[in-house]
Amino acid sequence: MADAAEVTGSRRILPRRPVFFGWWVVAAGSALQFFSSALLGQAYGTYVVLLRNDFGWSKTVLSAASSLREAESGIISPVQGLLLDRLGPRNVTRAGVIILGGGFMGFSQVNSILTFYLAFFVMSLGASLSGYTSITFAAVHWFDRKRSTAISLTSTGFALGGMAVPLTVFALENLGWRETAFLSGIIIIAAGIPLAQFIRIDLHAMGLRPDGDAPDRDTSNDDPNRDGAVDFTLREALREPSFWWVAAGHTSALFIVSAMSVHLVSFLHDGQGYSLGKAAAILFVMTIVQFFGTLTGGPIGDRFSKRWLVTICMGMHVAGLLMLSHATGLPMVLAFAVLHGLAWGWRGPQMAAIRADYFGRASFGAILGVSNLLIIVGTIAGPLIAGFVYDRTGTYQVGFDILAGIAAVGSVSFLLARRPGPPARLRSPLI
Repeated sequence: MADAAEVTGSRRILPRRPVFFGWWVVAAGSALQFFSSALLGQAYGTYVVLLRNDFGWSKTVLSAASSLREAESGIISPVQGLLLDRLGPRNVTRAGVIILGGGFMGFSQVNSILTFYLAFFVMSLGASLSGYTSITFAAVHWFDRKRSTAISLTSTGFALGGMAVPLTVFALENLGWRETAFLSGIIIIAAGIPLAQFIRIDLHAMGLRPDGDAPDRDTSNDDPNRDGAVDFTLREALREPSFWWVAAGHTSALFIVSAMSVHLVSFLHDGQGYSLGKAAAILFVMTIVQFFGTLTGGPIGDRFSKRWLVTICMGMHVAGLLMLSHATGLPMVLAFAVLHGLAWGWRGPQMAAIRADYFGRASFGAILGVSNLLIIVGTIAGPLIAGFVYDRTGTYQVGFDILAGIAAVGSVSFLLARRPGPPARLRSPLI
């Protein structure tokens, strides 16, 4: 009689191991980011076109709404980090889902700039609490050696959401933007609340270890810095130059990403003469490439230097944006889509992973929260620069060139962001 396995003829069938719960956390986080991306994050560029047609608002006004969203996200991030450390990501995420869904419903009723901004404030709050920071916080606690891979897989939801934007565009064009926004709120709440139940970090209470390792696994040969065994407090992390160099590089990247999220569809529609459908198709190509980059970027980051990888990615952002700024036809636009999408996909998952590698998990919520407060400079200023220059010159070229220069500075910042040594309290005294 076989107790550990069944034997059939000459074949020995081993019992199936259950899927490590950390991967369910990743899957739920990816799904949450999918809905947020498809219905708001990457769909907002289409809302910009329709709202401008309905109300006649300038692109600066519409860009400011996106900047308000990002500003609110950054401002509450330190508080959100503390809430994550104390209440856990499940409670925070669940509250965010309800707020985001309600915000969408309120957005469907806007009739002035004031109500438009108020609705966006509520949606921003919900998207922040149920989005990247909470999901990444959970993933970091479930994984050490596979940290970049786990974070990259949660980020695939954002890329898949971009691929689904043509469906949102279809709804916007056929149902109307008000009806689509209200329906989006219902979808967010109906799907988001069950998914939020998986965003938890009580792996030790469940008798599990990071990466799904067996309880008796020998970890003596693991790299302690890579696995985050050296834990910095928030105060100790703030004293390290690498904290500020990573923040500077991340900020410069978000100048580009946030500007493209708001203005790419408008650039293609108003500047290049593409229909909304064709502009959405180009966005679809970019997000397919981003999805590929996200899938491959995690394993690359786990195996090779994250610092060198993100430095190269910033150079790709520069090249892609210059291609777009000076585009004379579809080939240059597609070159931008490939370069920008791949750089975004490779770089994005490394932003949290490199902080966890450098500063550990114990105060990760607070460290990530303060980092997000700093990087809002990029998310706010990127769309405003592009929108302001367009309103003054009638073209995006100068604004995009300025953003490309900022991205080049970011490449240098990442190059200087070397791994810190252990904090002073852990260093051996000289004898």
